[in-house]
Amino acid sequence: MNWIFLLIILLATLGGGLIPMTVRRVTPNFPIYMLAFTGACLFGVTIMHLLPEVYHELGHQAGIYIVLGFFLQVALQALSHGTEHGHTHVPKDGHHHVQIFPLLLGLSIHAFMEGIPLGFHFEDRAALASLVIGVAAHKLPEAFTLITVMMHAHQQGGRLWRILIIFSLVTPVAALLASVLGQQSAYISNITAYIVALVIGAFLHISTTIFYESGTKHHELSYRKVIAIAAGLLLAFLTLIFE
Repeated sequence: MNWIFLLIILLATLGGGLIPMTVRRVTPNFPIYMLAFTGACLFGVTIMHLLPEVYHELGHQAGIYIVLGFFLQVALQALSHGTEHGHTHVPKDGHHHVQIFPLLLGLSIHAFMEGIPLGFHFEDRAALASLVIGVAAHKLPEAFTLITVMMHAHQQGGRLWRILIIFSLVTPVAALLASVLGQQSAYISNITAYIVALVIGAFLHISTTIFYESGTKHHELSYRKVIAIAAGLLLAFLTLIFE
């Protein structure tokens, strides 16, 4: 496992969480366009790099696990309330009780799952570097939204920092575990291929939800949002140069 890749994921998560902690007033449209850009990038990387890999490894069974992963992500939203795709669910009056533990649990399970493909051995040389870009892009709004919700739940100071640091470590730790255990056991390596298919389903759910929702009041597709999506897809297409 490339340590630089893990550092990129770690810093992207920390950076996303630091924005609401350090910037006093964030432009309301900023999260919308950040989500659209990163969601499009994740979508493109998933389609162009991850899908071919799992179909190569699993054949027609891959589709079954991708569908299961899609609906597993739907189930996880019962805990995370959509934080992974930018939903804060914090009303303007501020009188909304946030159930912190279920939210952190659901989001941590998702973060752990998305780290496992980073420890998988891909046949496509471009897949891992491209996946790092996609996951790092996704981590920015994910951590941004998590810390925003925690701040509205009156989590401050050291507790807020602990939440951010621990959450930032979940995905790199999952990647390390998948890499080390996969190298030691062929059985675990085979199981990882099925988990990657599940994660693809989760990525497809998250990225497509971002396209249609991502914070807009009436789910409209403004030209600025289209530009953000196009830029994210362009970044995903640029990952093909790694091949």
